[in-house]
Amino acid sequence: MTPQGRYERLAATMTANPDVTNLSRGKGFGSTGQLKVKNRIFAMLVRDELVVKLPRSRVDELAAIGEGRRFDAGKGTPMREWFVLSPTSKRPWLSLAREAHDFVNEKS
Repeated sequence: MTPQGRYERLAATMTANPDVTNLSRGKGFGSTGQLKVKNRIFAMLVRDELVVKLPRSRVDELAAIGEGRRFDAGKGTPMREWFVLSPTSKRPWLSLAREAHDFVNEKS
């Protein structure tokens, strides 16, 4: 399945929750799709990769074990609370998206 197809399936599942909105054409970070809670992005598809907002310690942990890398929005500085899941990772997108949703929802 293509990354766009995986994202669409993820978005369909996440938007079953009434507090989640899906923007099929995101405007931030060069994304092609964004999932939001309380009008704040928690997951997005950027250059065919899943990007999620997580606590800094969780991003550090996932990067350290090789699941992906910190997200750089093109400014040369990786963002502390944004994580790009490696295309070769076996980690399910849905579990990371739920984790990101909960983080952003609690933070707002």
